[in-house]
Amino acid sequence: MTQKYVYYFGGSKAEGRADMRNLLGGKGANLAEMVNIGIPVPAGFTITTEVCTIYYQNNKQWPDGLEDQIREAIGKVEAEMGKKFGDPHNPLLLSVRSGARVSMPGMMDTILNLGLNDTTVKGLIESSGDERFAWDCYRRFIQMYGDVVMGVDHDLFEEIIEAKKQEKGVRLDIELNADDWKDVVSKFKALYREHTGRDFPVDPFEQLRGAINAVFESWNNPRAITYRELNEIPHDWGTAVNVQTMVFGNMGVDPETGKGSGTGVAFTRDPATGENVFYGEYLMNAQGEDVVAGIRTPSPISALKEEMPEVYEELLQIRTKLEQHYKDMQDIEFTIQRGKLYMLQTRAGKRTAAAAVRIAVEMVKEGLIDKETAITRIDPAQLDQLLHPTIDPNTKAKVLGTGLPASPGAGVGRIVFTAEDAEAWKARGEKVILARTETSPDDIGGMHAAEGVLTTRGGMTSHAAVVARGMGKPCVAGLESAKISYEAKTITFADGTVLKEGDWLTLNGTNGQVLEGKAELIEPELTGDFATIEEWADSIRKLKIRTNADTPHDAQVARNFGAEGIGLCRTEHMFFAADRIPVVQQMILADSAEERQKALDRLMPMQKGDFIEIFRVMKGLPVTIRLLDPPLHEFLPHTDKDVAAVAKITGLSEAEVRTKSEALREANPMLGHRGCRLGITYPEIYDMQVRAIFEAACELAKEGIEVVPEVMIPLVGTAKELEILRANAIKVAEEVMEKAGVKLQYHIGTMIEIPRACLTADEIAEVADFFSFGTNDLTQMGFGFSRDDVGKFLPDYLEAGILEKDPFQSLDQKGIGQLVDMAVKKGRGVKPELKLGVCGEHGGDPASIQFFHRVGLDYVSCSPYRVPIARIAAAQAQVKFPR
Repeated sequence: MTQKYVYYFGGSKAEGRADMRNLLGGKGANLAEMVNIGIPVPAGFTITTEVCTIYYQNNKQWPDGLEDQIREAIGKVEAEMGKKFGDPHNPLLLSVRSGARVSMPGMMDTILNLGLNDTTVKGLIESSGDERFAWDCYRRFIQMYGDVVMGVDHDLFEEIIEAKKQEKGVRLDIELNADDWKDVVSKFKALYREHTGRDFPVDPFEQLRGAINAVFESWNNPRAITYRELNEIPHDWGTAVNVQTMVFGNMGVDPETGKGSGTGVAFTRDPATGENVFYGEYLMNAQGEDVVAGIRTPSPISALKEEMPEVYEELLQIRTKLEQHYKDMQDIEFTIQRGKLYMLQTRAGKRTAAAAVRIAVEMVKEGLIDKETAITRIDPAQLDQLLHPTIDPNTKAKVLGTGLPASPGAGVGRIVFTAEDAEAWKARGEKVILARTETSPDDIGGMHAAEGVLTTRGGMTSHAAVVARGMGKPCVAGLESAKISYEAKTITFADGTVLKEGDWLTLNGTNGQVLEGKAELIEPELTGDFATIEEWADSIRKLKIRTNADTPHDAQVARNFGAEGIGLCRTEHMFFAADRIPVVQQMILADSAEERQKALDRLMPMQKGDFIEIFRVMKGLPVTIRLLDPPLHEFLPHTDKDVAAVAKITGLSEAEVRTKSEALREANPMLGHRGCRLGITYPEIYDMQVRAIFEAACELAKEGIEVVPEVMIPLVGTAKELEILRANAIKVAEEVMEKAGVKLQYHIGTMIEIPRACLTADEIAEVADFFSFGTNDLTQMGFGFSRDDVGKFLPDYLEAGILEKDPFQSLDQKGIGQLVDMAVKKGRGVKPELKLGVCGEHGGDPASIQFFHRVGLDYVSCSPYRVPIARIAAAQAQVKFPR
């Protein structure tokens, strides 16, 4: 039996369903679902994602049986719509669109009005009664087909249209009449022949074959590949192809009923704020691409209530029906053909983080979803949008203009005018604002590199707006009072202000303001719906969330964001302060233990002061302090100027400083004399740090502030290392507590960051109160990758598919993850109460958090601004994998 490649939808019957998105793509599955729940959808069919995969495996040839299934489906469409494909009197015209299993807006190609030729255009004139409309459709088809299928430059077609408008003395496309478009069609066909060496195809099925292949080809166009890489979408999924009856928003007014035509894009709730209002835009007498292209400024959807009240009322009913059915905010596309409404698409709407949170909370209150579902609706990584500074409302920066608030948040950067420049400037460390007349899918790389996007054309559903919202970038769209000159690399504002490439600009995507220079920013807070969703997450999750913090400020920020302790306090960061580094250098360069001790005695009160402040902020929550980890040479001078300064402080000659610095330098310092190895060689360093920790804790205990210090010994590879250093630490701790007359609860454990430690975790657990996985170094040593050098080849590994993700950003669960899992089982096998956490960068990565939940860790620790993200991700892990 031939495999089924084509699924029909139309009338009241569809062969597909919403849960078939892997096979039919998101668009195809939802078109089928809308038909099944009684929503008006133009008849059509979906070619499965499997065909795309076969197409590439089969030297870009269709599989056997596909053509027959397509022809059979066209017959069903003809019967449903009462038209015939290629008929000279009443032709069936088709749209051909992509549809991956997840939304990739604007990344792949679309062809409209397929089936037109010199004969069927006359049939379209006959059936529509509108000659201008028919020739306009025909020129659009040639332009799209020439561009998408045959690679003829889109701008060459546009130049012909511009020349025709100049010839006629008009400004807008809609001012050209039927004869004008007929002439444009003739010139388009000549252009097509000139650039392809062949005549424009007249056989409708030949046109359809070319369009289907072009959609498959667009799966691997550069912008689609970039989008998949940015959004971690697998390259082997492939796209479905949706072939659907054309309905025309540009057919004009029915001469008998007086009912008009139009097209629009809408969201069942505001995608920027989440407010429960019908939100969107439409254009009368236009096709779908006109709305998102930004060529004409659309009207807000609310205006349709006055212009076409019956259609607006039907749209409202469909809005409610879709939300009740999908139980999520929907992004819909519709066309009105002479008063009749058709739905062309529905999908879960892309939304800002603020909107996602508000929608989730309000849908729970409305009884549409439960709290667990609400938690899963939040993309934890997207919450980053809400966790960074916004523009201070009291800022004194000059307002240069106000456009549409297309994507909220604040962006400050230097102006660039091309996507290529945005990427290049970002690569050299610059923050940039991308300023464009309008963006296109080709700009996606530059948009991702920019702090924010400014356009002078386009609406709230333009490409710039939709993509920026999905990326969490601030965007101000449609600032029509500003004029961009790409040639001069300038932007001129309404008041005459001219800014050039490299000048600073601030965007406020929340209210649409564009500000000159660098505006002041303010810190975010967890309030309102955000606080509610985080509270729900806390009631669900099992993982505790700690923070990596080395300063009282970072500790306070993390506490404000809900951190339940510090999982990593790096003591070496405290040593780099200007008043301490000279003392540290004296300690390192000392010739004797006595001299080293003198320097350590000077450092001890400084370290103690740091710990007092951090303990005070954490108010009884656990604080894990890692003893000195980096190799000593990192603290020594590197330049002649620094060498001279150190020589002066230490009383050594510059030559002696250089000699000692050189002696400490190592060929491979990350595997050298660092971590616990320093503690073994120079026990007095660790003794000083432990003394500082416990003196600080005892002092605060006397003030009535509870402190639970956790001393973490880094880079342990053998149980004996930890046994020796643990005994030293206990000895110092007990001395301090006895002298202070205070008894504290405390723990001494280790970082598990060497593969050998994972293999012998059962032995190490015998002398440890806790393990904290240092997944940065564990990844480095497990892969044999140098973190400092991996950037030279990692992009090639990702592109070649050797690695799916950067293993330093998201844990390699198959390899490094197995080391973690082994250490968990071995450690808990000998000590069931062993506390387990992770303090590498992976502690803030949602995919990694899910893994740590599954293997049974007690907590993850991450940077302060990722604490709210980790709280949500941990709750999602519990919903997905209850424990």
